[in-house]
Amino acid sequence: MIGIAQAVLVALLALAFVGMGVMHFVPSAARGMAAMIPARMRVLPARVLVQFTGVCEILGGIGLAVPATRLAAGIALIVFLVAVFPANVAAAKDPDRFGAVAIPFWPRWIGQVVLVLLVALAIV
Repeated sequence: MIGIAQAVLVALLALAFVGMGVMHFVPSAARGMAAMIPARMRVLPARVLVQFTGVCEILGGIGLAVPATRLAAGIALIVFLVAVFPANVAAAKDPDRFGAVAIPFWPRWIGQVVLVLLVALAIV
């Protein structure tokens, strides 16, 4: 059984991940995300990787909301957040190319660490 604060955190994270995942299927947002993927990570076409990561976020968010899958989903989301961080770094390195999504490195890094910690709090 989880407390009220943790339940609210789980609900907010679930909504956030599902919402972020859905954005991977919005054409204008997906193009920007595809451009962020470093060449060395393009094991599949960028569009496919963007859609795959969108599905991961949607399923991770849903998984957080389901008590039976919360732990596995949380661990998977933490691994996911670490795995996609190089794309965030690529965007941070090229602000002229990425504009509004080109948040400087340190705020991105701090945000990613905070998000990992929040997911960890949601599953303990």
